[in-house]
Amino acid sequence: MDDKSKRGGRDRATVSSSENYEIQYFKEKMGVTAQAVTGAIRATGSNDRKTLEKYLKDRHQK
Repeated sequence: MDDKSKRGGRDRATVSSSENYEIQYFKEKMGVTAQAVTGAIRATGSNDRKTLEKYLKDRHQK
């Protein structure tokens, strides 16, 4: 779960797969489905926003 008391840069730099609102926000930002976001988290093994953005951009260009 996301710790709501932590609001610094580190928390903003990640996408928590257990928090639906974070998945929703990120999918709308990237123009992909929620399944694509969770798939990207699984495929990269990371929840870092920049890593996920790069992965999803690379996938859409193909």
